[in-house]
Amino acid sequence: MLPLFILAPLAVLLLFNLPMHRPTQRPTWWAALLLSVSQAVGVTVAPVSFWGQSTVLERFFAFGLTMDGLSRVLLLTIGLVVAAALLVGRQTVTMRDRQGGFTSLVVIAMIGMNGTVLLSDLFSLYVFIEITSVSSFVLVAMNRDPDGLEGAFKYLILSAVATILMIGSVALLLLVSGSTGFGAVASALKGSGHAAIPRIAVGAFVCGLLIKGGLVPFHGWLPAAYSAAPAPVSVLLAGVATKASGIYALVRLTTSVFTSSASLNETLLLVGTVSIVVGAVAALTQTDMKRLLAYSSISQVGYIVLGLGCGSELGIAGAVFHLFNHAVFKSLLFVNSAAVERRLGTTDMNRMGGLGSRMPLTSITSAIATLSTAGIPPLAGFWSKLIIVLALWRGQHYAYAGIAVLFSVVTLAYLLGMHRRVFFGKTPQELLEIREADWGLVLPAVALAVITVAVGLLIPLVFNTFLLPVGGIL
Repeated sequence: MLPLFILAPLAVLLLFNLPMHRPTQRPTWWAALLLSVSQAVGVTVAPVSFWGQSTVLERFFAFGLTMDGLSRVLLLTIGLVVAAALLVGRQTVTMRDRQGGFTSLVVIAMIGMNGTVLLSDLFSLYVFIEITSVSSFVLVAMNRDPDGLEGAFKYLILSAVATILMIGSVALLLLVSGSTGFGAVASALKGSGHAAIPRIAVGAFVCGLLIKGGLVPFHGWLPAAYSAAPAPVSVLLAGVATKASGIYALVRLTTSVFTSSASLNETLLLVGTVSIVVGAVAALTQTDMKRLLAYSSISQVGYIVLGLGCGSELGIAGAVFHLFNHAVFKSLLFVNSAAVERRLGTTDMNRMGGLGSRMPLTSITSAIATLSTAGIPPLAGFWSKLIIVLALWRGQHYAYAGIAVLFSVVTLAYLLGMHRRVFFGKTPQELLEIREADWGLVLPAVALAVITVAVGLLIPLVFNTFLLPVGGIL
């Protein structure tokens, strides 16, 4: 069953592109939306054992795919965010000749992300990460405007550095282990002791993934790419694309392949903490809505890496839970940013105010996302941050736990400041005729807000069904 996660989107891509000179618009979009929603529903309803069943597909397509609790959470996240990005794109990609191309690129990114979370081979993992990254470059520059081209260029340059580090690491690990399979590499690393080459290889691959994930000090590309990208592309990038290509792979490899060590965990704790602080402080100074959310993403991803650095089952579960929550509430905030930009034609918060009474659904869902991001109970973001803080405390990382709690307050400060400037206060004269966004922007916002509330209220069920299997990957 697992090859379907790659073959189904590939079939959609080929079906609506090969026979024609340019991508068709409406059929491609509907097929991609159905595909993403089906993926989200399917992995939620069906257990891992169902998807692991062997079928006739494995005889012809030997991808070497495996699925566990971590893969399941990521596949659910990919389905949700891709569906949200497609709905936003339907309303905001105004040039009809680009709608088919946009949808096709999103499907290519989906193929890359699905392959990334299911593969168990380092070289294949690298290939599918690059598929995701290349499609993302093109999507960022889709409008061919100066800001978009600049953002895509920065992303491309730093991603190229990450590519060199990763492929070099794969070559070194192949020399050490004779294979690039996860199991063979893990066994070779365990038997290598403190040899220099394996340590260099692990360090290079981890640095490459930190660049892909936009962690400090490798974050230079992220604010430019997120803020300059078209609205639906920002949803896709911030929600899941950079998380699947960077953060997921970091979680998978540091827990299942690379030898766990105090030095690696301490590095992750330090990088996560610095990212939390730098992202939050930078967000406090922003006047552009999308750029503020971009720096907020850096800070929130820092929490994921902080949980990962604990090196415990509880920390891993908290990190993956926060990855899912971040995908939901940050996608929601970027969807609402798209709604505001669609109505006002700008994301400059200095030109906004009083939109709450004119865009009530956008305002309410933004408030839910804001409170979840800051870790206010009983919303989903509270529980993932609580688990991470508890894991830090149990691991005797008291200073890191204190910083995590303190900067949740800072997060609340800058996001409430954004919400006040956009939705409260006096409405400028030129905005008096503004009305609520179209259905394609309201629908994903409401759906993501409902998920944020529901996950928070149903935390016992979520923990037992999704998080305990994830913690067990150690």
